Amino acid sequence: MTHLLQDPPQRGGSVPRDVAPAVSEAAGHALARLFQVLKAVRPVRPIHLKGVGLTGELTRTGISGSPSGLDWLDAPGTDLVEARFSRSLGLPSRLPDVLGLALRLTPSDAGARGTASDGGTASGAPGGGTADVLFSSTGWQLPGRFLLHPKLDVTTAALTTLMPYRGRNGPVLLGLRTISLAGRSVACGHWVLGLYWAKPAGPWQQCGELRLQAAPEPADTPLRFDPLENQPRGAEAYAWTRRLRERSYRAAQQPAPPGAIRAAVGSAAVERPGTTSNQPAPATTGRNAMSTVSQLFNTPAADVWQVIADGWLYSGWVVGASRIRAVDDTWPQAGSRLHHSVGAWPLVINDSTRVTAAEPEKSLELVARGWPLGEAKVVITLQDQGNQCLVTMAEDAIRGPGKRLPKILRDPMITVRNRETLKRLELMAAGGAGK
Repeated sequence: MTHLLQDPPQRGGSVPRDVAPAVSEAAGHALARLFQVLKAVRPVRPIHLKGVGLTGELTRTGISGSPSGLDWLDAPGTDLVEARFSRSLGLPSRLPDVLGLALRLTPSDAGARGTASDGGTASGAPGGGTADVLFSSTGWQLPGRFLLHPKLDVTTAALTTLMPYRGRNGPVLLGLRTISLAGRSVACGHWVLGLYWAKPAGPWQQCGELRLQAAPEPADTPLRFDPLENQPRGAEAYAWTRRLRERSYRAAQQPAPPGAIRAAVGSAAVERPGTTSNQPAPATTGRNAMSTVSQLFNTPAADVWQVIADGWLYSGWVVGASRIRAVDDTWPQAGSRLHHSVGAWPLVINDSTRVTAAEPEKSLELVARGWPLGEAKVVITLQDQGNQCLVTMAEDAIRGPGKRLPKILRDPMITVRNRETLKRLELMAAGGAGK
C-alpha cells in the first residue's frame, strides 16, 4: 500500500518506470466505462440516485496531539456544512447498501479563508473557501478501512474517505462515526458524528464533531460534489487517486437530457418522515434500525470505560443481568466473552455475551445471548468531553423470538431498560467502580 501513496518517479534516464500509473490508469478507464453504462440506465445520477439534503456545522478542535499535516484540520474553527446522505446502489431499505455522505464545507472563521502556511493559495475554491469531502461506509480497522462495506444501520456504520489525502506529513484518511441520532432516520432528526483522522495504518484520532439536520425543502439537494477540484486547505489528491477517479466523475456528471431530469425529479421526490404522510421512511433516509438512547455523564470517558472494561461489574449496571459466572482474561477485546445469568431466581437463564469490536475508551460492540429468548446486538459509544462524557447505547434483537416481536413494540421496552442501564453505569463510574 505504501508505494501506491507516493508520486511515481519521472521517466527518463535509468529510473525504472513505476507500475502504479499503469495500474491506476487502466482501473480508471474501466470505472469510467462502467459509469457510462450506468449513465444510460440512470441518466441523472448513475449511483446514489436518491438522497437526503442536510445542513449543519462542523467544529474542528485543532491539534490535540500529533498534527495531521492538513492545515484545515489542524486549525481549530467551524465550517458551515451542506450535505447529502444516500445509498449507493439504491437497494430496498431492508437490504444493506454502501452508504454515502457528501459534505460541502465553507469556513465560517476568517482565519480559514486565508492562504496556506507556505504563502501559497490554499487548495480548493479560490481563497481556500469551499471544499467537498466524500465519505463511504467502510471498515474502521485494517484492512477494512480500504474496503467498501454495505450497511443497513447508519448508526453503526464507519464512514471514511477510503482514499487518502496528501498532507505535509504524508497520507491522511478522514473518518466519521455516529455519536447519536435523534429520531428514526437522518431525515427527521439531529445527527451527531465524531470526525477523525488517521495515517493509513495508524490509529484514529478524534479531531472534531459534525452536527447535521434535514435541510429545508426540497428533500434532496441538486448539489454535485467534486472532491478532486474542491479540496480542504492543505490537502491534495495523490496522482494515482486522481487517475482512478477523475474519468468516472466526469462521466457521472455529464448533463442528462431535460426529459430524463424531469422524470428523475418526479420519481426521486422524498417525503420527510414526521409530516402528514403515514408512509414509512424511504430507503435514502439511513433509518436507525436500533433503539438508541444517550446520556451526558458528569464523568470522564476513562472512568466510564473502567467500569465497562471490568466484566465482573456487568451485572451491576446492565438491567436484566443477575450474576456473572465467568469472564475471559482478554475482556473486553474482540472475541472475548463473559458468562452471565439473566432473570430473577429461580427463573434464571445461563448464557454469554461476546465482544465483536472494541476501541478502548471509545466504543464497544456486543452480541448478548439469552436463549431461549434470543440474541441482541448492543453498541456502546463514548464521546469524551473533558470532565464529562456523552454515552450512547444502541440495541436491537438480531435472532430468536425477540426478533419476531414487532419493532414498534420491542423498541419502547429496550429504550426504557437502557435508560435505566445508563443511569446505573453513570452512578458506578462516578463512584469509582472498576478502579
